[in-house]
Amino acid sequence: MKNISLVLNIVLVLAVGALYFLHFSKPSPETVKSSSQKNDSIDYSVAYINSDSVLVNYDYFDKIQAELQDKGAKLEKEYQTRAEGLQREVNDFQRTVNSLTIGQAKALEEDLLKKQQNLRVYQENLSQQLMREESKMNQELYKRVTSFLKEYSSENGIDLVVKFNQGSDVLYANEGMDITKEVIEGLNAAYASELALPKAKTDTTSID
Repeated sequence: MKNISLVLNIVLVLAVGALYFLHFSKPSPETVKSSSQKNDSIDYSVAYINSDSVLVNYDYFDKIQAELQDKGAKLEKEYQTRAEGLQREVNDFQRTVNSLTIGQAKALEEDLLKKQQNLRVYQENLSQQLMREESKMNQELYKRVTSFLKEYSSENGIDLVVKFNQGSDVLYANEGMDITKEVIEGLNAAYASELALPKAKTDTTSID
């Protein structure tokens, strides 16, 4: 799950230069069309969230993260069962090899090597399957968060939402711009409402 904490970086990342532009850009003379447009600057409403806090406290994220972990444990168990079966065959071969003819021993050894290669391919397929499930989960999380932020910003007159935590491009922001708590509450309320809907009408996004 080391990649999941990066998902909101894609959603909310902002270059410092862009933030400066939004705060300090001025309309060019060509933009001023009438005497009613005499503002010396254009004001934008900017807010920020702590993406780590959003992930930790978002109920939907807890659910899909648990599903992914269960899926990973299931796939790991399947691989372990096959690996143990192959190991038993190898042990049997080593125990009886002296009683076999050269041709028999060579045939069994080649068969075991082929099974070992197949097991390695199987392990790679399981890893790729889990990565696809995680990618699908990230895409759904991205869609939910950005959809909510778009609606929330429209209702509250916010023009720009940025990520502000360690590693972000924003080095300082007034605490009055922090909407993390409101976003978490809003996301969880929307998810709770979704769970309350009749099962046939809910948006099923299970990763199984």
